[in-house]
Amino acid sequence: MTIAKLLQSATAANHLSDSSELDCELLLCFVLGVDPSYLKTWPERQVSDDHREQFDGLLQRRVGGEPVAYLIGSQGFWSLDLEVSPATLIPRPETELLVEVALELSLPEQASVLDLGTGTGAIALALAAERSYWKVCAVDLQQQAVDLAERNRQRYQLNNVTLFASDWFAAIPTQHFDLIVSNPPYIEANDPHLSQGDVRFEPASALVSGDDGLDDLRLVCSQSVDYLADGGWLVLEHGFDQGAAVRELLDRAGFVLVETRQDLNGCERITLGRHPL
Repeated sequence: MTIAKLLQSATAANHLSDSSELDCELLLCFVLGVDPSYLKTWPERQVSDDHREQFDGLLQRRVGGEPVAYLIGSQGFWSLDLEVSPATLIPRPETELLVEVALELSLPEQASVLDLGTGTGAIALALAAERSYWKVCAVDLQQQAVDLAERNRQRYQLNNVTLFASDWFAAIPTQHFDLIVSNPPYIEANDPHLSQGDVRFEPASALVSGDDGLDDLRLVCSQSVDYLADGGWLVLEHGFDQGAAVRELLDRAGFVLVETRQDLNGCERITLGRHPL
């Protein structure tokens, strides 16, 4: 069977998601070891029986709900292609807004940055790739996540990033950062979406944060003031309906210039505040 016919039949037979066609293309690229452009350039190329069997196996796992990123072991984020695993949350496109906001801030040329709950290292590595003079420290509670982020760091030779395990600030030496960023867990424990779609396969520890989804955000907002330099910034990702609550947390902690940015879907997604000078 040719590439074109295999993709056509697979997409028609398997209503995987709103991105069924793209899902099939990504899985076939992974099996064949080619870039997406190859599928468009050589649609008449024959797919071997072995490759078709491997593709069908992955496709059935996708039909069962497994995220494509876990099936192929990688996910694009910012300018990077990151290794992912079920030990970490899959980087989301909306989190790129956090990177954009952080890069817009007026910070020292050799700024010190802390990424809390780094997961794959997506935010820390994206910032380090854009600002080679920044010194970035990234931590995660899970050692498996730290090891994964370290492999991603090594892949791009980002020597301005240091990674280690820490329960939020617990293992971080007392120091003052110019910028703290975090995409913490922020989903309510009883949220019905936890039993739907891709998130069923992602670690609950990276998703859930108490009955109202704000436990970790409370901790980060209250404790960041002790780790920020005067005039330093805290930039947080949160749920689409949590903007007002996070602004209140930042106000209560003494932050100034507090504001919330909307993502491409018009949802409140990133809130930031500045430690007073």
